[in-house]
Amino acid sequence: MNAVSTSEPLPSVESVLRSAPPHALVETARRLLGDRAGAREVTLLLADYGLRVLRPVAPLPGTGEPLSAYDGPAGRAFTTQTPVVEPSADGTVTVHVPVTVRGDRLGVLSARLPAAGADPDGVRGLAEFATALGHEIGTAERDTDLYLLARRTRRLTLAAEMQWQLLPGRGCDRPEFVIGAHLEPAYTVGGDNFDWSTDGGRLTVTVTDGMGRGIDAALLTSVTVGALRNARRAGLCLADQARLADQAVYAQFGGKVYASTLLLRFDLATGTVQAVDAGSPRLYRRRGDTVKHIELEAQLPLGMFEETAYEEQVFSVRPGDRLVAVSTGVHGARSPEGAPFGEEALRRALDAGPAQAPQEVARSVVARLSEHFGSTDLSADAAVVCLDWNGRDPATA
Repeated sequence: MNAVSTSEPLPSVESVLRSAPPHALVETARRLLGDRAGAREVTLLLADYGLRVLRPVAPLPGTGEPLSAYDGPAGRAFTTQTPVVEPSADGTVTVHVPVTVRGDRLGVLSARLPAAGADPDGVRGLAEFATALGHEIGTAERDTDLYLLARRTRRLTLAAEMQWQLLPGRGCDRPEFVIGAHLEPAYTVGGDNFDWSTDGGRLTVTVTDGMGRGIDAALLTSVTVGALRNARRAGLCLADQARLADQAVYAQFGGKVYASTLLLRFDLATGTVQAVDAGSPRLYRRRGDTVKHIELEAQLPLGMFEETAYEEQVFSVRPGDRLVAVSTGVHGARSPEGAPFGEEALRRALDAGPAQAPQEVARSVVARLSEHFGSTDLSADAAVVCLDWNGRDPATA
């Protein structure tokens, strides 16, 4: 990969990727890596909606063999977010590098290279190339369905299609914080949603649990999330964001359905958190070896009544804190036999992975829930958002 990082500067690689047709990014990547690094095979693997397999992007979706998102060289690269080098008997090596954009884990880029191309500079160059490719995939998805189709192992319901289009991604990484999030049942989710937005001074995070099932729940959540974004972008305080979203949902549905929502706004410089608990999502904090349920004043869900007033509460986070927000489908889940998943089981799930990245924590909580339920097809939507708080270096504040 030395050729990519030295003989051809990365900006020229980015320029070639930017000029490629949206559907031709993988073929362009193959040509670039073949010409400049001697790559014999190049495969782009994207994680499916359930984060269970990595599926190759091909002109005909579903024609390539999926790989585990947990095991094997590609799965380890995805899970650990570090390059994995796989030697071959013919003297070549296959290098698997994560494709991640600003903390959102998209998949893995695998390239079979001459052995000399797997030195540290070559691996680093391939990783930088994968990041550039990931950025272009995000842009290309506006104009082609190819990459979205590669992510699905089966057809999404209409409600799930709507929900995934609403999401900001499944991760966000900044010096002050790292976010990882997950939704299940991935292919039929209807009412659960998470959202976030950050600028130079603040981070806003919401977790929404829309009442009902299927398309009705998806419509309710779409109105709720749209109203919250509209109020946030108008520069309103957190309580007024909740109030205006409440009015919008009530105006649309007349109080017949409502959306339970947790709203959080972090001051990136101080770690002060403003919160509005409008319903059922719960918030937990791991500090050191202790997992604690952060008890907030329960206020009315959005859209239940007309002209509801909301009050903000304030707490603070410290560097090293981990926050996990979960919807009712997690903390209120029951197995087919009626056994509750329960707060203690949730605490154990959170306690089991202190060294895991937030993205893996969100995935593992849902995996434990699926084990408890006995199926990956959960009976209720489940949303998990995990946030690791690093805080801001005083020298950069």
